[in-house]
Amino acid sequence: EVQLVESGGGLVQPGGSLRLSCAASGFTFRTSAMTWVRQAPGKGLESVSTIYRDGKKFYADSVKGRFTISRDNAKNTVYLQMNNLKPEDTAIYYCTTGEVRGQGTQVTVSS
Repeated sequence: EVQLVESGGGLVQPGGSLRLSCAASGFTFRTSAMTWVRQAPGKGLESVSTIYRDGKKFYADSVKGRFTISRDNAKNTVYLQMNNLKPEDTAIYYCTTGEVRGQGTQVTVSS
């Protein structure tokens, strides 16, 4: 069974940082592209960042230069380092294989 478990969310002030983690199991992680998506209140899902099996990375324009995606294949974990957070980054963040999504972790950016 494919399982994705996100952690690391929380409440942070504008300009602050958070590091999200997603622990994966039940599939061959090292050969899978992994994506972080988010859903802000009242809005649809937005793709934030993807890391491919070869290490190539994609970022949405809204987070370029502020967020960094990485993966540790030995730990079956994908990370999202989020710096210089803005109120508009407030959302539930999910990691996904493209077919399966975790339960999400809440990120709230507010003073």
